[in-house]
Amino acid sequence: MSPSSLLPFGSAANIANAIRNGFLSSREALEHFIGRLDSHNASLNAVVTLRLDEARAEADAADRARQRGGFIGPLHGVPMTVKESFRLAGTPTTWGLEKFAHSIPTDDAVAVRRLKEAGAVIFGKTNVPVLLADWQTFNPVYGTTNNPWDVARSPGGSSGGAAAAIAAGLTGLELGTDIGASIRNPAHYCGVYGHKPTFGIVTQSGHALPDVVSEPDMGVIGPLARSASDLALVLDVISGPADIANRAWRLDLPAPRKTELSAFRVAFLFDAPNAPVDTEVAQQLQKLADFLRDSGVQVTENAWPNFDRDEMYRLYVRLLRSTTSRNHTSAEVLRFREEVGTRFADTDDYWWLAREAAAMGHRDWLLLNELRHRIRMKWAAFFQDFDVLVCPAASTTAFTHDHSLPRHERRITINGEPVQSIHQMFWASMATLAYLPATVAPIGVGNSGLPVGVQIIGAQYDDHTTIEFARLLETQYQAFTAPPAFAA
Repeated sequence: MSPSSLLPFGSAANIANAIRNGFLSSREALEHFIGRLDSHNASLNAVVTLRLDEARAEADAADRARQRGGFIGPLHGVPMTVKESFRLAGTPTTWGLEKFAHSIPTDDAVAVRRLKEAGAVIFGKTNVPVLLADWQTFNPVYGTTNNPWDVARSPGGSSGGAAAAIAAGLTGLELGTDIGASIRNPAHYCGVYGHKPTFGIVTQSGHALPDVVSEPDMGVIGPLARSASDLALVLDVISGPADIANRAWRLDLPAPRKTELSAFRVAFLFDAPNAPVDTEVAQQLQKLADFLRDSGVQVTENAWPNFDRDEMYRLYVRLLRSTTSRNHTSAEVLRFREEVGTRFADTDDYWWLAREAAAMGHRDWLLLNELRHRIRMKWAAFFQDFDVLVCPAASTTAFTHDHSLPRHERRITINGEPVQSIHQMFWASMATLAYLPATVAPIGVGNSGLPVGVQIIGAQYDDHTTIEFARLLETQYQAFTAPPAFAA
């Protein structure tokens, strides 16, 4: 396999194999991606921090090791980037906040360290929205990131810079985070692969604001890539207990339930009353369902566990916004208590639910957590009958940039009607609330010329099952396609 066939859009696994076998050097691969940055990053603003001197030295060290017959690990010499919010020694870690513009960590997040220990050469960091709290990617520190399929549109968020860089061939791999579809939504908008792991299997140590050391409920760290196989490769590298817990336990994820596409039992969810799906996305989902049936797959439409979808979504928003409530000041929390009272309202209004969550007491959280665990048990029963649930990653394809309103007030057009964009969070809620793994895979390009991805949800700890299903779709249905403007 020649370097020209690998770069810039080859899989990380193939790049690693080429380096290992001497067909490509790590330094050659790194310089190729640096050249791509020079040519294309100005129009995207995806990669916002560089460490080129250090990366070149690390690439050269990897090449010298190969010449001696030594190999660092499965990512030996592979150039990659990580999301700006990760601690990476010597680089700004701002989370898009100006007050942290000069926050330079001296150590690496555990997941970043594990990537380095596996041989990855990390040459930069990618853009994020403020506090990672948007499905767009813009902030006062680095500016706005554009979608490589249409620079007038959002690449998604909060791992928007990561997805844009992967799609445009600016990097070999990416590491993102997800609590509200922050891996899944950008993967869908940019036409790449992304995996939200089962909660707790990848330590979040080192992914936090500079003054925070605890790990948040429901938050996860996971990869974005141009190949489903790369997702499994990176997951195996970064997963496992953190340094303290590593003294006591080990992670042993189960193998994929099935390895033949026709053997899968697939539940399909096309739409939801509280999160309607645009025709452009629904058509691609229907094409996939038809293909699966024709391939002998058992497809069951509109299957759902035994609980109310609306109640599940409200529960997710309350638990999500309780997790993020530490971003509010004490004065704001007191004001929220005055505005919403101490009793939960029967409402789907996102901002009301968010204020309730920030204002509630610990007993309220415990009651919500009990409801969450009952839902987790019902998902476990559901996945005794099905191997995966296939559903939208979001209601629409990538929308145009809109920085004019607070997020919960913005609207997007779905089937000709203006709809609050925040309700797309429903598609994030299912996997996140219940700690389930979810993989996003590209399945086609819609009538607008924008990519469409599909979300593949599995049982807790069945990460390799959802990734394997994505891999089978990649080989038998639809693989990564480069955005036309960046394909050369």
